[in-house]
Amino acid sequence: MSTPSDARTDPQDPLTRERNHLGDSRAALRAMREDVENLDIKDVTANWVNAAVLQHQIDERIKALADLSHTPLFFGRLDYLHAPGADKAEGAEGERFYIGRRHVHDADGDPMVIDWRAPVSQPFYRASKKNPLDVGLRRRFGYTGGDLTAYEDEHLSDPSEAAATSKLLQQEIERPRVGPMRDIVATIQPEQDEIVRSGLAGSVCVQGGPGTGKTAVGLHRVAYLLYAHRERLARTGTLVIGPNSSFLHYIEQVLPALGELEVRQATVDDLVAHVEVRGTDGAAAAVVKGDARMAEVLRRAVRSHVNLPTEPVMVVRGSRRWRVPAYELESIVRELLDRDIRYGAARDALPQRIAHAVLVQMERAGEAPDDRVQDAVARNPAVKAAVKAIWPPVEPARLVLRLLCDADFLAVHAAGLLDEEEQKEILWQKPARSVKAARWAPADAVLIDEATDLVQRTHSLGHVVLDEAQDLSPMQYRAVGRRCTTGSATVLGDLAQGTTPWATRSWAEALGHLGKADAVVEELTAGFRVPTDVITYASRLLPHIAPGLTPVASVRENPGFFEVRTASADSEVVAACEELLRHEGSVGLIAADARIPVLAEALAAAGISSLGPGEETTPDTRLTLVPASLAKGLEYDYVVLDEPRAVVDGEPDERTGLRRLYVSLTRAVSGLIVTHTAPLPTQLAPAT
Repeated sequence: MSTPSDARTDPQDPLTRERNHLGDSRAALRAMREDVENLDIKDVTANWVNAAVLQHQIDERIKALADLSHTPLFFGRLDYLHAPGADKAEGAEGERFYIGRRHVHDADGDPMVIDWRAPVSQPFYRASKKNPLDVGLRRRFGYTGGDLTAYEDEHLSDPSEAAATSKLLQQEIERPRVGPMRDIVATIQPEQDEIVRSGLAGSVCVQGGPGTGKTAVGLHRVAYLLYAHRERLARTGTLVIGPNSSFLHYIEQVLPALGELEVRQATVDDLVAHVEVRGTDGAAAAVVKGDARMAEVLRRAVRSHVNLPTEPVMVVRGSRRWRVPAYELESIVRELLDRDIRYGAARDALPQRIAHAVLVQMERAGEAPDDRVQDAVARNPAVKAAVKAIWPPVEPARLVLRLLCDADFLAVHAAGLLDEEEQKEILWQKPARSVKAARWAPADAVLIDEATDLVQRTHSLGHVVLDEAQDLSPMQYRAVGRRCTTGSATVLGDLAQGTTPWATRSWAEALGHLGKADAVVEELTAGFRVPTDVITYASRLLPHIAPGLTPVASVRENPGFFEVRTASADSEVVAACEELLRHEGSVGLIAADARIPVLAEALAAAGISSLGPGEETTPDTRLTLVPASLAKGLEYDYVVLDEPRAVVDGEPDERTGLRRLYVSLTRAVSGLIVTHTAPLPTQLAPAT
């Protein structure tokens, strides 16, 4: 590996040449940005609407061309043996490509940096000694801040050179992290790249243990799909769904760093926010409300509003009267019910069907009505009154409120689906007076979303990424699935990290509820983030929380720092934090939720400032105080885990508590100190 000490001012020196190319590339990117900034759109827009749309597109392009000073413009280089696409027998001279986060070209349009998502960049991630993919040399670059300081070469076509682990790759993986999550575009592994570049048409489920990079893989897949199918996804939209706002804040800079600014981020609660959530459910009630059987309960309740007609409809037009008998109306209604289309769509179709029956009579009488006559008949007061009586409007929130407050109404529609105990569990002890007055729980909002979709179709996006999916209930999966019925999904999760009473038992079951039963399930088992000693210790819990799941195998050369300490006072927990703060990087103090106020007071007394989960660390404030319930998906260079027994006891049952502990144990990238006063859970004892 060549480093700054090898660099000379000689322009023939490789490191100097690479630095010169970096400077030229930055200048070219700056010129590309200036070209866009100087565009004059006055003569190409017909009106102010077109001008506003075009100006917005220009503004977004300018943002996408921003040069982030501390983000390397390129991180690798490929020297091909032959020109890509050329006949190798012709001996075409190979080309050199610099691989980076975005495409950069010079004034003549020749590429200076190739987007990592382009087909020609793929061998940077996939090429090997066994399969060099026509690559003679792969060069990786090392940076300090935004300065190119080192490079490392692999001669893939040279059989005499032994394969070796890339030191720059290891350094990039283990580089201390301060601030939000960063992209892994320079360190994507072959098995990750295969998932990243999988097609838009199919859905993918990634089972990945702690530190396997599943979240990063999901985000990079979005970036790749936007590159490969930009026009389609610009039209249909993309969405990233995370478990909570802290997690979304942590990952929010990854896609913009890759030049993608148009991806929406939300939690499941954001998606179903039809009402204000002010209440909570007990675990038993939440499990029933989240069960997929509730979808059929709601379907029955919605359809129960349809009344089979018993009276004819009399339509008066001028001097003529047209009578549609009750039996014909009933036939129309039954046909709409049999089609099982959405309640609102069927209600919209009913007046047109009645009007058509009238037009048939008009034609038999020798008239020649057209579409305008049919529309007029459909708006006739008699027809509108009949539709209101037969197919009255349904307000989803009011319907769910009635199910939760009216025992008889629930019993009728839950018959054969929910037993008496389950019905009693979800019934409100004190019925609410109105939708606005109700103290809705999160699971209630999901039910309202289901009812809303039964009435009116939910808008479907082109692609949805669902992270930490193992914690969703079947009804939440259905809510997400509605957002990609005509699109595809990337589902990310770890069955061992399910920390809700309704946590996913199998991916096959989860994908069925999502409506993506044919999704390909991929498993990532190579751990790049969690040190060997830490993941080995945490994996002692796997037989108790996810029997049969393959443990993560750390591929880190650095085993990391790991220690279990007995602490007799909170001051010793604070001392462990002070010890880790002497290292470079971020520090997380993770504890049972009930312990957070006590530890916050102890940190303040010691003069140590701390942040909350999702808040951005700075060089001056690098300690985050994390409730165990919010630790999922977050990473810190060093972690102090306080009182494992309290983490377990803070959950409704032991299995969920042990899963919460597994999550908390696996947040460290470089080192972990476990402190405890109470005895450790017996499940952490080494296997005998």
